[in-house]
Amino acid sequence: MKARPGLRAAVRKRLADFCLEVNLACAPGELVALVGPSGAGKTTLLRCLAGLEIPDGGDIQFNGRTWSRGRRILCRPQQRGVGLLAQDAPLFPHMTVLRNVEFALDPGDGGPGPDMDALALLEELGVAHLAGRRPHEISGGERQRTALAQVLARRPRLLLLDEPFSALDVENRLALRQRLLALRDAAAVPILHVTHDLAEARALATRVVSLRCGREDPAWLARQMELLAREQGAEGGSPAPAYATPARAACAAS
Repeated sequence: MKARPGLRAAVRKRLADFCLEVNLACAPGELVALVGPSGAGKTTLLRCLAGLEIPDGGDIQFNGRTWSRGRRILCRPQQRGVGLLAQDAPLFPHMTVLRNVEFALDPGDGGPGPDMDALALLEELGVAHLAGRRPHEISGGERQRTALAQVLARRPRLLLLDEPFSALDVENRLALRQRLLALRDAAAVPILHVTHDLAEARALATRVVSLRCGREDPAWLARQMELLAREQGAEGGSPAPAYATPARAACAAS
């Protein structure tokens, strides 16, 4: 039987206050948004998929190849072809914007080779005019665009995004959303996107998965969507969104 393409994962990981237990699938060309309260296990899940943390149980498969089974790592992180972009994505401070992206293209570092154009990637993301500057000389939004170009330069087989737009201003956030939409529609790679912004999740995702206390909780998402609709329809002040409540407090009370 031919293996189903994309990511198929059953991850179990014991955390301080609860056990993360998630079954997840993401096909090529699909963008799955992961939402939920802070501390629900979303980042830990991404780190397990990337091979940066060891699960306590379950198995992770990609395109039919097993990456991990239980606590056994069968495919090292650098062999997985995963692109991970976080809110505080690091760039090499001593390198220019262009050199940061060119470094990702270097075949000696595991990149895909010279058939991709670093400057063209920067142009596509609107930061080519900053090619000669260093990270401390550009804004946070510009650094995040450069980091996205660096991740895309490696042509990842799986793209993991951990709130990469949350610290950006509205203009930069909307621009990067459009770039992600184009990537979702053009690239045949599975994308997992962690966000606290439910409107962003609805705009970008082909499917939204909500986690609370380490487990999928569709009822939590339904409540948040109801609150969001109520807030948007209100003429007065805007109440604080319920999804800002720390997960540890919510889990301890449940």
